[in-house]
Amino acid sequence: MTFLASAINIFGYDGVNLMRVSKEKAAENRQALLEAASRKFRKDGIDGVGVAEIANEAGLTHGAIYAHFPSKEALAAEAFSFGFAKSMEDTQAWANEHGASFDDFVKVLMSRRMRDKIDDGCPMTASASEISRQSLDLSLRFKDAFEELAATIAAPLTGHTTAAEKRRLSVAAVAAQIGAIAVARAVLKADEALSEEVLSAVRETFLVTP
Repeated sequence: MTFLASAINIFGYDGVNLMRVSKEKAAENRQALLEAASRKFRKDGIDGVGVAEIANEAGLTHGAIYAHFPSKEALAAEAFSFGFAKSMEDTQAWANEHGASFDDFVKVLMSRRMRDKIDDGCPMTASASEISRQSLDLSLRFKDAFEELAATIAAPLTGHTTAAEKRRLSVAAVAAQIGAIAVARAVLKADEALSEEVLSAVRETFLVTP
């Protein structure tokens, strides 16, 4: 008796159901790998994490990664987009709930909470310094994420601000935020007061409402 015939006899599955279960399991495994990779890359760095560690974090075998991603570089690109999409989903939900202004975005993006939120925070702030050493695909995904966040915080700018001015301010704010968070994290262990000062100084510089 074939495997399929045995499955139908024992479990009542037909070929379609077996295929669906297989596809569902594969999708679950891929999701688990992306979640694990996204966390590990943000926490320990892209170059600081091996595929075996990611597989172990996801509760899967080393070979499972290559069943879904042709290389670590491909996994890093997908994990970056996965993490950023989740971060933006949370950001948009918060913005919609609070009717967030540009200043509200600035206060949140350059906050202590954002500094301390590493393994489940925005992957741009966690991985910016590494991106230049990674693949073109990852660089393109970073670029798209940067553009999306800049457009998001520019949207609530009103008054006499021109489109060009909105663009200039939002691009500068996102770039400054990434740098401020990186510096605030870098000096935190050595000098918490300086870490706080960096966040405050950059935040206050970009507030548009006196």
